[in-house]
Amino acid sequence: MIKFEDISFLYGLIAIPIFFVLFYYMILQRKARLKKLGDLTLVKRLMPEQPTSKLWWKFTTRIFIYALLVVGLANPQIGSKLEQVEREGVDLMIALDVSNSMLAEDIKPNRLERAKQAISKLVDNLQGDRIGIVVFAGRAYTQLPITSDYSAAKLFINTIDTDVVPTQGTSIGQAISLSMEAFNNSKQEKAIIVITDGEDHEDDPVSAAEEAVENNISVYTIGIGLPEGAPIPVYSNGTQVGYKKDISGKTVVTKLDEITLQKVAAAGNGIYVRANNTSAGLQDVFDRINKMEKQKYESKIFSDYEDRFQYFIGLAFLLLLLDVFITDKRSKWADRFNFFQIKNPNDNENQI
Repeated sequence: MIKFEDISFLYGLIAIPIFFVLFYYMILQRKARLKKLGDLTLVKRLMPEQPTSKLWWKFTTRIFIYALLVVGLANPQIGSKLEQVEREGVDLMIALDVSNSMLAEDIKPNRLERAKQAISKLVDNLQGDRIGIVVFAGRAYTQLPITSDYSAAKLFINTIDTDVVPTQGTSIGQAISLSMEAFNNSKQEKAIIVITDGEDHEDDPVSAAEEAVENNISVYTIGIGLPEGAPIPVYSNGTQVGYKKDISGKTVVTKLDEITLQKVAAAGNGIYVRANNTSAGLQDVFDRINKMEKQKYESKIFSDYEDRFQYFIGLAFLLLLLDVFITDKRSKWADRFNFFQIKNPNDNENQI
């Protein structure tokens, strides 16, 4: 089992693509300045000790050093001791809507990101409970099997986006059914929390909630969005290019379907809560779940971890030493071994 002591340092890796863009821009600027001196081929022959390849080698080496230092600061740790412990809690399955309508920004920063933030905070408050995640749009998929590994849960939450489910729609009923299967006949008290805007549901979620109750599983619903709705952003290569439109060219406005979600919660022996810009509503549901009877269960966990930051810092130090010996100029010693250089036969005559 591998984990990071402080995962926030890994956000520093986001800067690497920016460094590449800036460096490439610098190379282009350098080439433009050389062109002003005359013919580029001739200028390069007059400056044989300034090869561009050396600049790339030094830059790549420094990027590796930077990446190793970032990972080292995050301190990767390896579980070295596995113990079986007894815990007490309930089993929770989060069914999260990842349809395109969840990109609407009536809940800031958008519906999906707000839901992910709320789930992450929920994980931070769990003590002994197990959690699993199902994502759904037109179909439902298990994103995270039920587990007591909260670090793994938060990693999976961060990877969720609207691209994880290729089929569009809102199959709430299928999400509830798949969540029920994920419990694997657990003897714990069980609950399903459905987080969705509830719009355009394609099956019978009320019947699925009733079936869950028959299996001693409560179903809670959280409406993410506002009744007045908002347009659905359309993105291309990470950049917003407009809003989704219907066949007639009108902008599509996605609205929260509270009536359906209230019916599902009522059928599932749970409660319905509407999220807004100040509260995601998950805490209200969790307070209800906390009142459920907690059962004891055995779980294997890593009780001891060994630091591995020293390997990354050490390799970064070795590369730093190597970088000192990589100069920007061409090595005359290395040029003696250039077997591919075409020698001018007149050179010998000129030397006589």
